[in-house]
Amino acid sequence: MGGNGSALRVCTDHRGGINWLSLSPDGRRLLTGSEDGTARLWSTDDSQCHGHFQGHESYITFCQLENEAAFTCSADHTIRKWDVVTGQCLAVYRGHTSIVNRILVAKDYLFSGSYDRTARCWSVDKERQIQEFRGHRNCVLTLAHYSSKDIPDASSEQGEKASGDFLVTGSTDGTAKVWWVSSGCCYQTLRGHTGAVLCLALDELNQELFTGSTDSTIRTWNLVTGEPLKVFKEHQGSVICLELVNRHLYSGSADRTVKCWLADTGESVRTFRAHKHSVSALKYHAGTLFTGSGDACARAFNTESGVLQRVFRGHTFIINCIQVHNEMLYTASHDGTLRIWDIHGVCKQNVRSRPKREGLAQSRSTPKRSLSQLFNNKVGCTVSPPQGGECEAIELL
Repeated sequence: MGGNGSALRVCTDHRGGINWLSLSPDGRRLLTGSEDGTARLWSTDDSQCHGHFQGHESYITFCQLENEAAFTCSADHTIRKWDVVTGQCLAVYRGHTSIVNRILVAKDYLFSGSYDRTARCWSVDKERQIQEFRGHRNCVLTLAHYSSKDIPDASSEQGEKASGDFLVTGSTDGTAKVWWVSSGCCYQTLRGHTGAVLCLALDELNQELFTGSTDSTIRTWNLVTGEPLKVFKEHQGSVICLELVNRHLYSGSADRTVKCWLADTGESVRTFRAHKHSVSALKYHAGTLFTGSGDACARAFNTESGVLQRVFRGHTFIINCIQVHNEMLYTASHDGTLRIWDIHGVCKQNVRSRPKREGLAQSRSTPKRSLSQLFNNKVGCTVSPPQGGECEAIELL
C-alpha cells in the first residue's frame, strides 16, 4: 500500500482549516497553523503531534519553524514565538494594527507583513521592533530577504559599494519594494504590474527577483538597479505561487496550470495541465514537481517529460501547502487535515508512456477571482470524499 503512494496517515487534530505548513531546517519537525487559532508541532519520525501552541485570539495565517523555536502570526495583529520542546510562548510581538499575514525569520531578524500596509523588522531574541517599512499603499502580502555586497552606497560620493541586509515586499498596490533593513529606507520600488503581487522568488547569486501577480504575468527584475528585465505572459489567470530551481522557474496559476520557464530567456518550455482548479502550492524535489490545488488533489509530475505520475486524493478542500521530506509528501488543507503520503520511488520512476486524459490540456477560460477569494483560502472547491472515507493515490504509468 505504501509503495504505490497511498496515504500513510491522516492527522485530524485541528478544528479548523490549516493555512500553512512549515518544515524545520533539520527536517525533524513540522508546524501547522490553523483557522482554529492554534499551531501544532509534528514529528517527521512518527507523524505524531508533539506540541499544541495556544494563545492567539484569532486564526493563524502563517507560520515558520526553526530548529529551536516556532513562529506564528495571526489575524489578532500579533506574532508569537514558541519553545518547540515545552510549548511555552516565549515572546509576543505587538505593533501591527491589522492582520499579520506573513512572517520570515532570517539571521537574527523576524520580518512581518500586514494588512496595515507596513512591514516590520523585530529582534528575534529581545521581543523588540527594530524597524518599520512604510510606503506601500495597500496590504503587504509576501516577503523575501537577501544580503548583498554589491549595492551602491547612497552616502558615498565615490559610488562605493555597501554590504547589507535587504527586505523585499510584495503588495496589493501592484508594486514590490526593496528596503534597507538597517535604515528602513526604500532602496527600490519596482513598478510594472497592473495587479497585486502575490508571490516572490529570489535568485541571490544572479541578483534577480521574480514577481507573480493577479495580472497573470511574472516579471523579473535586477535587484541592484531595479531595472525590469523580462515579462512572462502566457498564463491566463493570477500567478499564485513560484518555485525557482536551477534557473528553471515554475509558476502555479488560477488558470489551472503550472508552467516551467527558462529564467535566462523567459521562454516557456513546459506546461503541466492536469488540475481542475487553481494551483495553490508547488514543491520541487529530485526531478519531481509536486503540486497542490483547489480541486483538493496533490499531484506529482516528471519535470523533464511533463508527464503526470501520480494523483493523491483524499482531501475535501483546497491544499494550502505541501512539504517533502525523506520520501514522504505532506499536504495541509483547508479541510483541517494534514495528510502524509509515501512517495517512495516516485521521484526515480521512469515514465515511458504518454500521460492519461487527466494530464491533457484543460480549457484556458478560467473565471477571474477576487483578491479576497485568493487570500481567504476560498480558491478551493469542496469535493466529496471517496466512498468509505479512504485516501488514495493513483499511479499513472
